[in-house]
Amino acid sequence: MLKKGLCLLVGIMMLFCQVNVVHATNLASGAESAVLIDAQSQQILYQKNATKKLYPASTTKIMTMILLFEAIQEKRLKWDDILTCSAYASSMGGSQVYLEENETMSVFELFKCIAIASANDACVVVAENIAGSHEEFVSMMNEKAKALKLKNTHFVNCTGLHDKNHYTCAKDLSTMAAYLLQIGGKKLLAVTSLYDSYVREKTKQKFWLVNTNKLLKQYPGVDGLKTGFTKEAGYCIVTTCKKKDLRLIGVVMNEDKPQTRNEDMKGLLNFGFSKYQQVKLYNKGEIIDTVKVKDMVEQKINVVSHKNLYYLYEKTNQKKLKKKIVYGSLQLPIDQKRSIGKLILCNNGKAVATYPLYSEKNVKKMSFLDKLLRVYQSLI
Repeated sequence: MLKKGLCLLVGIMMLFCQVNVVHATNLASGAESAVLIDAQSQQILYQKNATKKLYPASTTKIMTMILLFEAIQEKRLKWDDILTCSAYASSMGGSQVYLEENETMSVFELFKCIAIASANDACVVVAENIAGSHEEFVSMMNEKAKALKLKNTHFVNCTGLHDKNHYTCAKDLSTMAAYLLQIGGKKLLAVTSLYDSYVREKTKQKFWLVNTNKLLKQYPGVDGLKTGFTKEAGYCIVTTCKKKDLRLIGVVMNEDKPQTRNEDMKGLLNFGFSKYQQVKLYNKGEIIDTVKVKDMVEQKINVVSHKNLYYLYEKTNQKKLKKKIVYGSLQLPIDQKRSIGKLILCNNGKAVATYPLYSEKNVKKMSFLDKLLRVYQSLI
C-alpha cells in the first residue's frame, strides 16, 4: 500500500508545546549543571550546562541498577538468588552496609542497599556476579552508555567513587533515569520511594537503611531516584516525581550544600508542574485505526500502540491540534513487533510529536487455497 495520511481533529482542546527549550534564568542557581525532562517523551523542559562533563558521584548507581534490572529481565539473575561478598567488595569505602568477606545476601536485599543507602559494597557484589568481575561490569556500563547514545559519559567504576576519568553530564543522567524507570517500573519505585528499610532482619546484624533522598518527605509525588556526593563532584541528585499523568525527571549537579541541592530541585519541579500538563491520547493496545492490505487473509488490520500514548503541552496559548497517520509500504507478512506506521500530531502543518504504530497481531500472506476460498465466498 502507498503511504496513507489521515488528518483528524484531536477530540480535545490542547495547548501547543513549544519545540524550543524554555530557559528560566533563575532556576537551579546553585548548580553547575541541571536539566528537567518529561519522563515519557524525554523532552527537555529546562537545561543549564546540560551537556557539560562533570563527576556524578553515586548517581553513577543509576547505570548499575540498569544492568541489574536487565540481568533480572534476561533471567541471568533472580531476586531471591543468594550472592556472596568478595574480599574486594568488602573493601569498598564511602557509603556502605559493611558487608564482610563471604557474607551472603539476596539480590533483592542488595538492591535495597544500593537504591536506599547507596551502598558501594553492595554495588560491587552485584557487579561481580553479573559480569564475573568488576572490570568487566564497568565495560558493560560503558557499552550500555553507547547503546543509550550517551555522548558525554564514561565510567571507571560501578559506585561513583572519584576518578578523573569517570564522568557524565546532566542530560545523560536524565536519559539513564528515564530508561531505568522504563525497565524498572513499579518494582524499582517500590524501593526508591522508601524513606527507610532494613536488611539482615533475621540476624543479630540487623541493619537500618535510611534513604539519602530527603525529598521523599519534602516534596509530594517524589518517589526516586538517586543522590550523590564526593568532594570533587559536589552534591548531586537525580529526582523523579509524578503528579496525575505527568512524570518529571530532574537532575542537578555540583551543588555546594545538600540543602541548596534540594531547594534547587524543588524549584525545577515547581517550574515543570506549573508550566506543563500531560494528556493521554490512547491506551496501550487500543485500536487507533484499521487498514486493508492486499493479499491478506483477514479483511483488515487493527492498528495499535505498544504503550500508552501521552502528549505534553504548555498551559498557555490554547490551540487545536490535528493528527495524521502515515503508513509505510505494507508488505506481507507483517510482524506485530515491527512498526508499520506512525501517528503524527500537527500544529499548523508542523509535526510536534510522533508515535510508532503496530499491527495488533501477526498477519500472514494469503496462500493459493486462501485465494480460492475468497473467490468461492464472493460467488455465494
